[in-house]
Amino acid sequence: MARPDDPAADYTVDELMAVCIARQVQDGDILVQGLATPLVAAGYILAQRTHAPNAFFASAIGQGMVQDWAPLGLARAEELWLGKALTHASFVTLVADALHTLAPKEFFRPAQVDPAGNFNNLAIGQDYAHPRLRLPGAGGIPDVTVYSSQVYMYVPRHSRAVFVPRVDWCSGLGHSPQRQRGSGPRYLISDLGQFDWANGRMRLVSYHPGTTIERIQAKTGFPLDIAPDVHETPPPSAEEVRLLREEIDPLGVRRLETLAGAARRDHLREILRREGALD
Repeated sequence: MARPDDPAADYTVDELMAVCIARQVQDGDILVQGLATPLVAAGYILAQRTHAPNAFFASAIGQGMVQDWAPLGLARAEELWLGKALTHASFVTLVADALHTLAPKEFFRPAQVDPAGNFNNLAIGQDYAHPRLRLPGAGGIPDVTVYSSQVYMYVPRHSRAVFVPRVDWCSGLGHSPQRQRGSGPRYLISDLGQFDWANGRMRLVSYHPGTTIERIQAKTGFPLDIAPDVHETPPPSAEEVRLLREEIDPLGVRRLETLAGAARRDHLREILRREGALD
């Protein structure tokens, strides 16, 4: 993407998404980072390097609390993060005892999400014993989403396969009348736009440069609410792009989430080669 009025702010969609994630962070936030979520990690670090210097990272790698940061990588991710942890806890202790008292902010990547913000990371298909596709699993999602008011989501490749009228299986609780604590998701960023649930139903609040409201609706499997002040997503600044490319993620690990097929495989191999993991 390029802005004719600002040639210095040339950027890619993964960089725009990382910047939008960073904009959701407030100074002092505790930010939960899941496994294999480099776009989220890049956004968190960008926020800490700019407007949220007192943010903490609760990393799923080793269940550690980290305030220092390291450039993104693959072969040395555990070393880079575990070596900086201020404290560690078991996964069960973290999910069952700690997270509900810390009120952290977390971005989840749903395989399916419906208009109310219920989401699925379990399986695609109505037969759970023999699904069309077995997904990574719920992890701590059912534990967290039933009480949290800090659930955020991101979808690197917006499609009707992800945004569905009804999820096949519900691992993350949305805006449900059965909810007794917390709220449903607050925000979602995709490669096409930004969304909220201001009225309990998914609503488009901004469309990214180069796309349209009509295209976003066509790639969504249910009718979207449209915010009265819907607008174009503000682009990254040249300094935000520089930080991502030169300091936070010079290997381009974040791009793995927006690529598919051979392009993703080739980029993965290039990252590992540059890290010296294929020698």
